[in-house]
Amino acid sequence: MRIARRANRYGNKLSYTIERRLEPLTSRKHESMLRRLSDLHQSRLQQSASLKSDSDTKSFLNRFAESRNSIENELDRCSRASDPESRDRLKSDLEKVSAAIADLEKLVAESSYFLPAYEVRSSLDSISQLKESLDVVNAKLLPRKRFAFKNKVVNRDSNNVLGSVVNAVSESGIGVASNEVLVEKPSFRVCDSPGFRNKEGEVLVKRFDGEVNGDFTLSDLRSCEVRLIGRFRALFIHRLRDCKVFVGPVLGSILIEEVEGCLFMLASHQIRIHHARESDLYLRVRSRPIIEDSNGVRFAPYRLCYEGIERDLKDSGLDEETGNWENVDDFRWLRAVQSPNWSVLPEEERVPMVNV
Repeated sequence: MRIARRANRYGNKLSYTIERRLEPLTSRKHESMLRRLSDLHQSRLQQSASLKSDSDTKSFLNRFAESRNSIENELDRCSRASDPESRDRLKSDLEKVSAAIADLEKLVAESSYFLPAYEVRSSLDSISQLKESLDVVNAKLLPRKRFAFKNKVVNRDSNNVLGSVVNAVSESGIGVASNEVLVEKPSFRVCDSPGFRNKEGEVLVKRFDGEVNGDFTLSDLRSCEVRLIGRFRALFIHRLRDCKVFVGPVLGSILIEEVEGCLFMLASHQIRIHHARESDLYLRVRSRPIIEDSNGVRFAPYRLCYEGIERDLKDSGLDEETGNWENVDDFRWLRAVQSPNWSVLPEEERVPMVNV
C-alpha cells in the first residue's frame, strides 16, 4: 500500500515535470500557427482588394467603351445629315452629344482614384478626340453666320448713309468687299465667360450668390491677389505670373495653363495643370490632380476659410478630405519612380490658414 502511494506521487511529479518542459514548445507552436493564419488572412484581403480593383477597372472600361462608341455613332450620323430643314433638330442632337462627352469626362474624373495612370491618360486622350470631332461636325453643319452690311436697292439718301457707313468701316481697318462689308473674326479664341483679365498689381474680389453659378476665367494677370468667394461650376486660369489665387469650391473642373511663381488654393472635383512653373498649390480634390509639361510645382492640403465655406463645400460634394492633393499624376513622367516635376510642400514652408 505504501509502495503504491509512493509510485502514484512519483507518477504525478513526472507528469508535471513533462508538462512544464513541453509548455514553451507548445506556446511557440501556437504563436507560429497564429502568425501563419494572420499572414494568410492579410494575403486573402490583398487578393480581394486587387480583384475588386481589377473588377472596378474592367467595369469602367466597359462603360467607357460603350459610351464612346455611342458618341462616335451619333457624330457619324449627324455628319451625314443632308436635309437643310433639319437644322434645329441637328443642333439639338449635337448639344446632346456635347452633354454625353461631358458625362464621359465626369466618369473618368470620378473613377481616376482606382484607375492606373495609363488608363486615365488614354481615356482623356479619347475624350479630346471626341471633342475635336464634335468641333469639326459643328463647323461643317452649323457654321456661324458672318455679320455683314449688304447693298440693297435704296433711294439716293439711303445710298449716302450707306456710303458713310462703308467709309467709316474702311477707315477702321475692317475689310470691305465690292458687295458687302465684313467684320472679320479675331485670330485668337475669345472666352465669353465672366472673369478678371489683363490686370496688374490689383486685389480682385468676386462673391458668388447662393445659387450655382457658371464658368469663370482668370487671364493675363500679373502680381494680383484674387479672391473668389462662393461656389460655381468651372474655372479657367490662363497666363498668370506672381499671383495669389484663393478660390471657393468648384463643382466641376479647373484648368490651369501657363502660370509661374503663383500660389493657388483650390477645391474642385477635377484639376488639370499645364505648363506651370515654380508654383504652390493647396488643393482639395476628388480625383487625382494631373500635371503636364510642368516643373517645380509643389502641393499641400487646402487651407482656405471664409464665412459659409463649410456649407459650400458640403453642397459641392467636397466636404471630405480625400488626400488626393498628394496623389499627383504627371503625364510626362511614366517611370515607376517619383516624378521630379512635382513634390509635397514641406510643412514648415506652408502658409497658415487663409481667411478671406
